[in-house]
Amino acid sequence: MTARTTRRTTAARSRLAAVGTIAVAGALLLTGCGDQTDDSGSKDTKEKGKANSAPLFDKLPKKIQDAGVLKAGTNAEYAPMEFQEGGKIVGVDPDLAAALGEKLGVEVQFTSGSFDGLITSLNSGRYDIAMSSITDNKQRQEGLDDKGKKLGPGVDFVDYFVAGTAVYVQKGNPEGINSIEDLCGQKAAVQRGTTYEKALQDQSAKCADAGKQKITIQSFENDTEAQTRVKSGGAVAGVNDYPVAVDLVRKADDGNAFEIVGEQVDAGPFGIAVNKDNKQLTEALEAAVNAIIEDGTYKKILEKWGAETGAIEKATINGGK
Repeated sequence: MTARTTRRTTAARSRLAAVGTIAVAGALLLTGCGDQTDDSGSKDTKEKGKANSAPLFDKLPKKIQDAGVLKAGTNAEYAPMEFQEGGKIVGVDPDLAAALGEKLGVEVQFTSGSFDGLITSLNSGRYDIAMSSITDNKQRQEGLDDKGKKLGPGVDFVDYFVAGTAVYVQKGNPEGINSIEDLCGQKAAVQRGTTYEKALQDQSAKCADAGKQKITIQSFENDTEAQTRVKSGGAVAGVNDYPVAVDLVRKADDGNAFEIVGEQVDAGPFGIAVNKDNKQLTEALEAAVNAIIEDGTYKKILEKWGAETGAIEKATINGGK
């Protein structure tokens, strides 16, 4: 999530089910990591694009204007932000993307893949954007790994949401965990490649510095596996984005599986990732986010999914630290 790091002074990383009140500008495609093409209606889309009346259409790069489609990569396992329901990708991000597509005059098509491969796929040209509750930070902007080693060109972010890290445990909190600091010497589950995995790594180092045992960090390919490990007792806690943790607590086993402990920490922005060479698209998306904030669409979508605590007042580019 992801980062889904993804990924906080507000928000619930809850991903609710239901289709958005804003009509999607085109079908949201649910796929694996491989490419798929849907040619149906593409001719009509291109013909409409020639005289597109959408308010921000002229801000888009010509390649995207001609295609009439904005290809978005995501990891649809992160309710309420993005998840799968009825063969479609739904949630906060798909609804926001549909609203952005209306302002830009293009269809936004989502493809689901692994979270830790989204930026690589974006920079390889598979996607035009990556939108998956990705925490905007300097490391990702500059293409660095956890040790500061250069891995790639990095990406630009259009920030559209804010969230923090939360710790969740089994209902009843059998191990008496009250904060991330209580995880020293314990087992904790997390999704691989996320900012909250980094939060656990940082806390584990602090444990060692204080003369305590490190955290045994159990990292999984997807967040569902991490949740299952906590539910089964194989880990005393899980760490996640706050809005997702809130949704998980509310929905899992009708609210009887988990609870959140302590306060969310390390609040930061989620951003739409864009290739650094595509400044025109970055600026178009910034304008589109601000447009849906100004007309009230943004607020309605967040309220629909119970994620209004993550609202921002204005889009920014590369606002993460």
